[in-house]
Amino acid sequence: MDARLPSSDIISRFTALVGPANVVSDPQEIAPRLVENRGLYKGASPLVLKPGSTQEVSAILRLASETGTAIVPQTGNTGLVGGQTPSADGTQLILSLERMNRIRDIDPLANLLVAEGGCILADVQKAAESVGRLFPLSLGSEGSCRIGGNLSTNAGGTAVLAYGNMRQLCLGLEVVLPTGEIWNGLRRLKKDNTGYDLRDLFIGAEGTLGVITAAVLKLFPQPVGHQVAFVGLASPQHALALFEKASNLCGTALTGFELMPRIGLEFTTRHIAGVRDPLPTVHDWYVLVDISTSDSAETAERLVHALLEQGLEAGLVENAVIAASVAQAKALWHMRESMSDAQKPEGGSIKHDVSVPVSKIPAFMAAAEEGVLAAMPGARICAFGHLGDGNIHYNISQPVGADKTAFLARWREMNAIVHAIVLEAGGSISAEHGIGQLKRDELAAIRPEIEIDLMRRIKHAFDPAGIMNPGKVISS
Repeated sequence: MDARLPSSDIISRFTALVGPANVVSDPQEIAPRLVENRGLYKGASPLVLKPGSTQEVSAILRLASETGTAIVPQTGNTGLVGGQTPSADGTQLILSLERMNRIRDIDPLANLLVAEGGCILADVQKAAESVGRLFPLSLGSEGSCRIGGNLSTNAGGTAVLAYGNMRQLCLGLEVVLPTGEIWNGLRRLKKDNTGYDLRDLFIGAEGTLGVITAAVLKLFPQPVGHQVAFVGLASPQHALALFEKASNLCGTALTGFELMPRIGLEFTTRHIAGVRDPLPTVHDWYVLVDISTSDSAETAERLVHALLEQGLEAGLVENAVIAASVAQAKALWHMRESMSDAQKPEGGSIKHDVSVPVSKIPAFMAAAEEGVLAAMPGARICAFGHLGDGNIHYNISQPVGADKTAFLARWREMNAIVHAIVLEAGGSISAEHGIGQLKRDELAAIRPEIEIDLMRRIKHAFDPAGIMNPGKVISS
């Protein structure tokens, strides 16, 4: 698709589709939507369109295909790979789903909820809670991220171990194609083997194949018992051994198992208000264990005590604390969820969202540390994440006193070191953040040629005019 600035006539035609009140053209109001969360990408756009219905989204995309106008879908703008950021040439329009934020239906008997793509994740959680149900997706950005973006990036979060990521939490979709056609796939069935699963094409496609306007989401019974423990231990090997014991003992009641390094705890206690070290002694590594049971609080309490006893007897647990209240449990989770933000005051941070087979996490950690420190002595490695599902946020903070700009200029070099070790372990360079712009070229380099070609064929079949979030995931 040839990039060209939309003419005043085209701008007027788009404005008429949603009404002037639902168009943002003031550069100052548009500005916050043009910058990726970490500041890695900054785009430009003359217009933000805010449709209020699926039909208006359809009209926008039909006109976009007709005029060759590129459209960038955007929900909460919390993505971390530039998938929601328009290009810098000012030729792309932003399509915001913030007005499409209705809960269309809740069926607690069938354990499902129908939400529009602009629903804030926290509001979906509250809607489920209002009928005695749980929507388990939980992210640090849940107060601002939206369901359409969660689905488009196949978001994971802290409860994947027990409930899966967004692909597993979705039964059906409503999608507007780049041609303006509407696919109503809002099916409420757990079993439906009727041809290709179109739903799975759109989940994780990062808005390159269409706009997700609504979804049927799975709900679960609210846990009756809940216990959170914070454990100090010596190494990722000890954490993995404790995870094996937790899995065997707790089964599906194990809903979270998060790994954190000492430096991450130091960053959070130093920079995040209200966070303190939960243990009186210093440890090299920590895990946060979350146990949820459906029968009773006593069962959850029994399981967490049994796990810690087994860990102590095996020499895995050095010290531990069990949350004595809901407030304490939330405080422990807040500390874990603040770990990434706590790196910002420490200077530049080069981040990796990777996954490796769970059994290979300790070996990956050791090899990555050796490689990074050999290339950059003094780098501070803050590697943390979801040990239970193999997803590690391998973040590198700049050496103390280093120049931030010079440090960040080595982003690709550090990526190459870490990602090579990930791939050698049979892992993935993107666990839950997506590809966007950041990893597009690297994806093309590491995947088999036939795989990239198939992706391009799918892209062309759904978006023949090339107007749907161009330049993201794969190049044209």
